[in-house]
Order: sequence, then C-alpha cells, then structure tokens
Amino acid sequence: MEILAEGQGELIGWHDPDENRQWILEHKSRELRDKRMTVREAVEQFVHDGDYIATGGFGHVRVPMALIYEIVRQGKRDLAMAGKTAVHDIDILIGAGCVTRVEVAYAFGHELRGLSPAGRRAVESGQCRVVAEISNGGYQWRFLAGMMGIPFIPSRNMLGTDTFARSACKIARDPWSGKPICLIPAAYPDVAMFHVPRCDRYGNAQIDGIIVEDFELARAARRVLVTAEEIVDEELVRAEPWRTVIPFYLVDAVCEVPYGAHPTQMPYLYFFDEEHIGRWLRLSRTPEGTGEYFREFVFETRDFSEYLERVGGVRKLTSLRRIERLQESMQAPWLEG
Repeated sequence: MEILAEGQGELIGWHDPDENRQWILEHKSRELRDKRMTVREAVEQFVHDGDYIATGGFGHVRVPMALIYEIVRQGKRDLAMAGKTAVHDIDILIGAGCVTRVEVAYAFGHELRGLSPAGRRAVESGQCRVVAEISNGGYQWRFLAGMMGIPFIPSRNMLGTDTFARSACKIARDPWSGKPICLIPAAYPDVAMFHVPRCDRYGNAQIDGIIVEDFELARAARRVLVTAEEIVDEELVRAEPWRTVIPFYLVDAVCEVPYGAHPTQMPYLYFFDEEHIGRWLRLSRTPEGTGEYFREFVFETRDFSEYLERVGGVRKLTSLRRIERLQESMQAPWLEG
C-alpha cells in the first residue's frame, strides 16, 4: 500500500490484532462466575501505572466517577488516557497527577461551563503531554477497529486538516479509486471503565439512554471495569436482553455504587451536581485549591460512600433526583466570579 503522508502524533494503545487476540484468549474467561468486588479491589487489581485507559459515557453524562476518584486515592501514575469525549474525569485525573499523556479529541474543557484550569495548567507546565490529536469520530473508529480485530479503519475524515497532521493516522492511496484515504489505527485500551444503571453479578451490563461508543470500547479494551447503580438478579437482565450493551464475558469486575456517576448526570436517575462541579472549577484555578479539593473529597474519605456524605449526603443526592424542579430553579455557580 502506498503511504502518501503520516501524522506526527504518537501512536498509543495499538497492538497487532493477532497478538491482542492471543492475549484475550490467555487472560479472559467466558466462565459464568461472580465478579462482584469493591471499587478499591477493582482498581488495585486491574489498573496499573503506565496503563492506557478510557472511560465510557459522554462529557458529563454517565461517567464512572467512583473509579476515577479511587484511581486518585490509590495514587496511580503515568497513565495515558483517551481524551475522546472526556471532561470531568480526565480533568480530575490530570489535576491529581495521575494522567500524564493524552490523545485528544475533546478535553481540557467542561462544555458550556468553560475551559479546564487544571488541565490547561498541566499542559502548559509540561506535567501532562498531548501526544496526539484526533477527531471524536476518529476515536470511535479506533475502538471500532479494535473491536473488529483489524489494524485500522479507512476514512475520508481528517484529510487535509491540522488534526490529521497531529494524529497517529496515515494517508494511503486507495488501490481501487487511486484517491487518498485516511487510515485510522485500532486502539486497545489496557482498561476501560463504565458506569451503568444496572448489572448482574456476572457482568451483563445494561445501559439506558445514549450509548455513544461504549459498545465498541468494551469490546476493544483488554480489561473492563463496571460500576452500577444496582446489581440485579440475572433473571431481570435475561427478561430484557436487548438492553445489555456489555455482555459478561467482556467484564472483569462488577461494583455496586449508587450515585457512582456523581457529580455527572445519570440518565433517567439524577441530574448534574452543578454546585460541586462549580466548586471543582473554582478551586482548580490554582495548585493550592486543587490540592484542597483532593484533600477534602478524596484523601480524607475512605471510599466513594464517604465522598457522597462529604458532598451533602442523602439530602443533596435526593435533590438531584428531582430533575424537573432542579432544572427550573438551578443557579449556575460556574458562572460566578
């Protein structure tokens, strides 16, 4: 195949598809077994320094925050992260010094809430390196190629753009039309983490609402950690099999964590905690404030349940469930100051 151009980004998370298939055969079992454990146990066992990680959800929606805070609590280091649609999760991990390399589609911002002070400071100071850039669609196709067990996905996206120039993609001559085509390399994260509304003890995880790229990501990743609002009987899962986006044989750990997406939104269950997101954005404007946030909400709490008590407990969490009332009366603390 004639290569016409190459992006200058660093290729992270790529494996020879045959080598990856062999790894899966040697390390993953299709045994129907109980995979329940604590969040602490899941992070201790499956997240290692230097790993390339990715998270499910989208922006501030259905993000596995219990796992994110536990990674900070355990002091994992030198992680590379897929900055596909990552927002609050990647900001927390960069701010804590856990993530030092990112491939960016969208990161360093909190959507309508503004840019990320912690992420911007980390990149400008060299604490975190942007090793490559890619489009949001390009990242989904990286996972699609990984899921399919092929080395790349051909696309016409990114041709002639600065995004391509900073990516790890290549441009080749299409052998049929003779025209240039962009080759987007597969991605195989070491660990992918998801938060879902319900899951059985074996790892059959169901998702309500938008799925984004979770279907592909779960099948491309080597290890899959799932936190769930509720662990349910497998018969309930079998009754509605079409809701099971992530089947058991992909999953390595199942953790029951009510409100496990806080402070992000869980579709049909609870809304964003704008007050808490705003507090992070204000405190993270300085290194001292960032350290204060982590002391109060991570290092002085033993687990996610203590974190939830620290952010306001039952009263706060119940108020987030009154979505319509909250939307009508919500103030925007992130606009203050």
